[in-house]
Formats: sequence, C-alpha cells, structure tokens
Amino acid sequence: MVLLEVGSGSSRVSMRVTSQMVNGHGICHGGLIFALADSAFAFASNSHGGTVVAAGAVVDFLSPAVVGEELEAVATERHLKGRSGIYDVTVREVHSQRPVAEFRGRSRTLPRSGPSPAGPG
Repeated sequence: MVLLEVGSGSSRVSMRVTSQMVNGHGICHGGLIFALADSAFAFASNSHGGTVVAAGAVVDFLSPAVVGEELEAVATERHLKGRSGIYDVTVREVHSQRPVAEFRGRSRTLPRSGPSPAGPG
C-alpha cells in the first residue's frame, strides 16, 4: 500500500493487486480490499491528532479486482462529534474508476492517558 494523501478528515491510499493477493476464484481477496479501505479510514480518522481507533466497520463488495489492477481508497469524514466519528471510504479501480467496494467505519478517540496517580508498580 502507498499513502498518497492525508488531509483534515480525509486520505487516499493505493494498492496494486498482485498474484499473491488473489483467492481461489482468481480475484483479489476481500480481506485485502478491506485492509486497504481500513488503512485509508485509519489515516483520515487520525488526521486530527490524538489516538483514534476503529469502533466498527462494514464493507460492501461491488465488483471484483484482478491481478495488475491498481486500487485506490478515498476516505472522507462524514461526522465527528466528541470522541466519535463516521468515515466513508470508496475503493475504485484507478484506470476505469470502476467502484470495487464501499466501506463505512466508526471511530472512537481514546482518552488521553497520563501517569498513574500511584506511580510505577
């Protein structure tokens, strides 16, 4: 994967499908497409600072990707309030712009942790 861009609440990440990434049907494994979208989600949700983790995510696979295709995941912040956020990620094949997957991630910002009042061990 290659990080192409990070902005406030957004990101773009790309990945070329290789022969090691295909399943028994000869198409890119869904878990790898999910990982691409999840990576774009992670960069976008962490773009404001702090420590942000996924609270949940869903993906819809729209069309298969095959060896040699370049995929790009574009993440966009849809809602951010308090410690919770919602991000949409569209995965497309770069040359045809064919949609491959739609991903929605829910983020949670972790509270800032400081030193324990009791001190170490």
